[in-house]
Amino acid sequence: MLYVAVATRTFRRYSTYVGATVAGIFTNSVFGLIYSYAYSALWDQRPDAGGYDSIDAVTYVWLGQALLMTVATWGGGTTDDLAERIRTGDVAIDLYRPVGIMGWYLAGDLGRASYHLITRGVGPTILGYLLFDIRLPGGPVAAIGFLLSLVLAVVTSFAIRWLVACSTFWLLDQGGLRMMAGALALFFSGMALPLVIFPEPWRSIALALPWASYLQTPADIWLGKREGLDLLAALALQGVWIVILLGIGQVVLSAATRKVVVQGG
Repeated sequence: MLYVAVATRTFRRYSTYVGATVAGIFTNSVFGLIYSYAYSALWDQRPDAGGYDSIDAVTYVWLGQALLMTVATWGGGTTDDLAERIRTGDVAIDLYRPVGIMGWYLAGDLGRASYHLITRGVGPTILGYLLFDIRLPGGPVAAIGFLLSLVLAVVTSFAIRWLVACSTFWLLDQGGLRMMAGALALFFSGMALPLVIFPEPWRSIALALPWASYLQTPADIWLGKREGLDLLAALALQGVWIVILLGIGQVVLSAATRKVVVQGG
């Protein structure tokens, strides 16, 4: 119940930024329109690029805009709060709490992701559905698989952002690594271009990396490209990366707190 309470309060905290949310929905919608026309032009020239048709491609665009903030592709979320608290020394209060610090921030990030999914996810998707021919999940299995994959995507993103935030224990500023992590996420998540249109072997390599969880894997499940055992394999790969990344994150946190220097004394 504690973690549910943390997630709920983080959801409420983000819901106070109404103006930023409206501006974000507008921005995502504009970029959705631009990318939709660009992808339509591309798929007119290559109608079967990556195994997608033009409807798949446009659907992929709006899914990307819906998940951009939900998954925090470019960074942000509760891990930025952690980095700032490390910099100021307030992390000492977090370390005194009788609960795991990683679980605390993960619960908060899930609350943040829920708010962004309901607002900046659903809003642009409705607009895209009204303006374009968008494909919906083929059945309840695909819909449930998409939701499971989305939760795993948020946790994967959190685990990577956690590692970047923990670098502040040594660097006192996560700015450089955060920028680098955002660039890697933008390219290898499929946000710039679907990973399925990459030439081999880059396509297979990119699909095996954790960033594919951010957009490519959930989108492929939504579009019906992953079914049956292939769907289970996709979810399993996301789960494996989460175990690895959270495990590394816990080791890094333990190493940092064994000899932590708190700013201010």
